[in-house]
Amino acid sequence: MQILSICNVRLKYPRAMRYVYNQVPFKIGHKMKNLKDIETIGIIGAGKLGEALIQGFLKSQIKGSKICIFEIDRDRSKYISEKYNVRCLDSVSAVVKESDLIIIAVKPIDVKTVAKQIGETITPGKIVLTFAAATPIEYISKYLPKNTPIIRGMPNLAVSVREGMTAIAHSENCSSEQVQAVIKILSLLGKVVQVNERYLNVVTALSGSGPAYIALIIDSLADAGVRFGLPKDISLLMATQTVLGGAKMLLESNQHPALLRDMVATPAGTTIEALLKLERGGFRAMLVDAVTAATKRAEQLERLNLLNKNDD
Repeated sequence: MQILSICNVRLKYPRAMRYVYNQVPFKIGHKMKNLKDIETIGIIGAGKLGEALIQGFLKSQIKGSKICIFEIDRDRSKYISEKYNVRCLDSVSAVVKESDLIIIAVKPIDVKTVAKQIGETITPGKIVLTFAAATPIEYISKYLPKNTPIIRGMPNLAVSVREGMTAIAHSENCSSEQVQAVIKILSLLGKVVQVNERYLNVVTALSGSGPAYIALIIDSLADAGVRFGLPKDISLLMATQTVLGGAKMLLESNQHPALLRDMVATPAGTTIEALLKLERGGFRAMLVDAVTAATKRAEQLERLNLLNKNDD
């Protein structure tokens, strides 16, 4: 049982969370002990997540020439190439040949096809990083050469502004140097934690889907301001900045959220009345139930993927 000190409270965790990595100075091509330099990042799939990754990498000063993309939709591929000045190649195999780190950023339904194409081309020394939801390492490994290092992760769209939250797990044949190399690259996009793979479904539900929950909360707060006469743009700015400021206070102070809540809620004041209303309305339980429902859906999709694997 590991002990992790968070928010000045000693919390016990099983081997769920191992390390937390903040953004670190790192450039593609920096020397890493016992590991070939990662010179090029290949991204297969340039949908919402793929584009967010491109945005984040470019903002972290990785040159567009060091990023290559394959996107099956030709119009989308042209758009990505022209907007971000990255190399959009004409096949999965072309990306695999050009890249040291191969990122799978496609929908779960497309992983099998992509993994097969990677398996036909990949050579020793390359690392596969999959961001496909509900798709375990066991499923992907079937289509790749036996000793291919595989890292499974779940980021969120905030990687586009380098404030993402990414959790990763790795296959047994990944060396510590390979894992560290991937962590350093992902740390350019926000925070990174290592977890046991069995926790990646709840990660998907909590932080992967989390920006959608926060967007709904922000929009609701803004509507409350509009209800009492604030212009929507001002109300939205106030709600968004309030969420950002509150989150930053928690991250920088390492205090438990309850302490911040108590700092704001003065005796017999307005905040305590609002908090009481939220508690009576089941706000906390609704958020827990929402993450629970998303987790169960991810687990269901993962079981279906494993069944499909066994049917091959």
